[in-house]
This record gives sequence, structure tokens and C-alpha cells, in this order.
Amino acid sequence: MALLVLAAAAAGAVLYVGYRAFADAPVLPEGSAATSVVIERGDGFAAVLRRLRAEGVTAGHELHWKALALETGARGRIKAGEYALDPNLTPRELLLRMAAGRVVQRRFTIVEGWNIRQLRAALAEAEAVDHRSRDLSDAELMAELGHPDAHPEGRFLPETYSYTRGTTDLQILARAFDAMEATLEALWAERADDAPVATPYEALILASIIEKETGVPEERGEIAGVFARRLQRGMLLQTDPTVIYGVGSAYRGVILRSHLTTDTPYNTYTRPGLPPTPIAMPGRAAIEAALNPAPGDTLYFVARGDGSGGHVFSRTLQEHNRAVACYRRGGCP
Repeated sequence: MALLVLAAAAAGAVLYVGYRAFADAPVLPEGSAATSVVIERGDGFAAVLRRLRAEGVTAGHELHWKALALETGARGRIKAGEYALDPNLTPRELLLRMAAGRVVQRRFTIVEGWNIRQLRAALAEAEAVDHRSRDLSDAELMAELGHPDAHPEGRFLPETYSYTRGTTDLQILARAFDAMEATLEALWAERADDAPVATPYEALILASIIEKETGVPEERGEIAGVFARRLQRGMLLQTDPTVIYGVGSAYRGVILRSHLTTDTPYNTYTRPGLPPTPIAMPGRAAIEAALNPAPGDTLYFVARGDGSGGHVFSRTLQEHNRAVACYRRGGCP
């Protein structure tokens, strides 16, 4: 009898040591690539374990997992969602992660200067998103977002948005729309007294042009100043990005004279004032510049063409024409 007790005790010790080694060892075999497991709503513990096995988790016996779930308090508390299976993750850490609902956070970034076509194309390729807007027109999309009368261009704030598997593209866009509304409202309240725009929407339009005109952050205020002075004097804005936007898919990378002379609602060489809508998604800094243009007396600018994205600013048309000729020759200092 004593031998049986000793044998049982020895077996129990072996099982205990094996259990401990399982609980705090890597959940994936050595050399396995990091992956994830998706737990569906209503999955019992047996289903959770089957999903782990299907994703390459070979560690531990079912009894080990059940014992660990009891020890950690995870049994009956595992939440639905996607969970990362990192190479060094242990079964203990994984169950605690599942019980706490620490699901994988994915990210989608709206880039400053994207137009609505680029935004929608990028979102359509985003992983683990429930795509519900792919077949919607722009008008149908805005109606689904609860803004049937809003033009979509410029309405979504460039920023990085976190989301979890199963989040719909409409939910991401709704957050970006609300973020732009909140940003525009806050910055409008801090606008300069001589801001060249009469409404927040006009600020959004002007900001989108500034966003497309320069990739140099330090220039945004001066670009805004040029546009402010031209608007105040009744001068045409004559900005190429609006012309390109109006040309649409016909644009092939080079602005032709015919583009500048063909009238569209977005041709600021033929029409005074601002175009009817934004031409891109402006970031916060571009909106700030539109509402707080830098003081000065310049009325013109031309790209340096040296790859820096910078511009040369001029006070008079004569100075501007010299700068244009100079930089087209590539002989400017």
C-alpha cells in the first residue's frame, strides 16, 4: 500500500512539474512565425483549444490547459476577439490576455493630402476590416455615415486610427469624420481676426489647397498668407492643385496649357475665389495655417524644383516671372 501511495505521489509530482513547465514555456514551437487566433462569440473552452491547435499551438495536454484556466481564473471568462500569438508568449500569459480581452489592435492611417479616391482605395485593402462600403457611391457612402448632404472630399482627418478585427470600414470613416469636425471646430474658435475665410468649410477648402501646395511644414503659413492676400484683393488664386483636381483621371502627371484654360469648377485660373469643395484631406497644421496666415506682402510663389518641395516667394509679378524663368532653367542659386 505504501508503495502505491509513493508511486501515486511520484506520478503526481511528475505531472505537476510537467504542468509548471507547460504553463510558463513558449506557447508556440521554436521557429514558429508569430500569428494570431480568432475566438468567436459563444466558443466554449474546448472550441478555444481547437482554434489554438489549428493555429499551430502544440504545447500542453488538454488537462494542462484546463488546470491552467482554473488557476488563472480564465475558465468561463475568455472574450471573443483576435489575440496575438507571439513567439515568446506563454500559455499563462495567453489565457490572462484572453480573459482580459486584450485583443489585437490594428492601425489604419489616413495620409495628409490624400483625396477621397485614394482614401477609399487604401481602406478597401485594410486587413481584418468588415468592408461594407466598397460598392457604394460617394453620395451613398456619406448617407450611410449620416451626412447625406456632405461632399466627402476633405471631410476625414488624416491620422492613425486603431481598430480591431471585424470593425467596419464605415465605423473607421465615421471616427475620421467626427475627428475632422472636432478639429475644425476647435481651430475655428482660435482663428485670426483677419482670416481670409468666412466659414469653417471655406477654411477646410483653403487648407486642402495649402496641403497640396507644399510638403515643407515651415512654408504652410507663408503659402496661406499669399492666398489670403490674393483673396482679399480679388485676385485669382491660380493654384495648380485645384486644376489637377478638376481634370481628374485625365491628368497624366504634367499640367498642360489646355488644362489651365479649360474651365471647370476647380480651375482657379479661370474662376475667382475658392473652389466649391476641398481637393484633399488636410491635416491639422494646414487648417491652422489657413486660419492663421503669416503676415507679409508676397503674392506669388514658384516651386524650386530641386526636390526639396520648397518654393520661392515674390512680391510682384515681375519678380515672379524672373523666378519662374530662373527655376525652369535650373540655374538659380
